[in-house]
Amino acid sequence: MRTEQAPQLSIRIDASNPNHHLWNNNGTWWINFTIHPTPIMKERVRHSLRTRSVDEARAGRDALLLKLTSRVCA
Repeated sequence: MRTEQAPQLSIRIDASNPNHHLWNNNGTWWINFTIHPTPIMKERVRHSLRTRSVDEARAGRDALLLKLTSRVCA
């Protein structure tokens, strides 16, 4: 009998680093994090936040992680 498991996020919060999960690639901010679609596999996710503003990137990161967290935990 096989049961489907919801993907698990692997997100660590580093309060001392406001840009955690962010990196600037030639002026454009990106987010990266890891999900575990199964207990055995892991997948790195990289997504452009399409902004040159670090403040917009932080807001975009927070919104995306909140959305993913609520979807996985629901």
